[in-house]
Amino acid sequence: MIIKDAQIPDLKIIEPKVFEDDRGYFKETFRQSILEEAGINQPFVQDNISRSYKDTVRGLHYQLEKPQAKLVQCVKGTILDVAVDVRKNSATFGKYEAVILSDKNHQLFYIPEGFAHGFSVLSDEAIVHYKVSEYYDQPSERGIRWDDPLIRIHWDVARPIISDKDRKLPLFSALKDEDIFL
Repeated sequence: MIIKDAQIPDLKIIEPKVFEDDRGYFKETFRQSILEEAGINQPFVQDNISRSYKDTVRGLHYQLEKPQAKLVQCVKGTILDVAVDVRKNSATFGKYEAVILSDKNHQLFYIPEGFAHGFSVLSDEAIVHYKVSEYYDQPSERGIRWDDPLIRIHWDVARPIISDKDRKLPLFSALKDEDIFL
């Protein structure tokens, strides 16, 4: 595995070794010891899989009281994966990083605690698998509206498909101190 720093500190892009032949391919996408060598010391406790269709935008979500680090990969299709820094005292507070993840490039995106996460589907269908470092906790869940005018994420979708829940998320400018990481 090759682990590279992303533009925003603490975010990592992981490139597994892929062994391809006439049968298909094999890749190792998770090895705790290699992640620890790169400074990723999260105990992952839950795996999630989502299936979404072209132009779907999911997010931007995070958990405040029980924050989750995430290790995200797209096992079918192509997504634009996005992490927004919601750590108030960070030099990159309110900034985002976007990474293309696909079943072709095999990359994974490590997102530590303190970031809101979301993605858009660029292919006809996408299956996204991600590990999280804390169990899902609905009372702890927070979010930012996907089309926030201050963050200005270009999701690269023609006609966004958004859940009712995500449409009702607050704008970044409306977040109070109790809704961000201090």
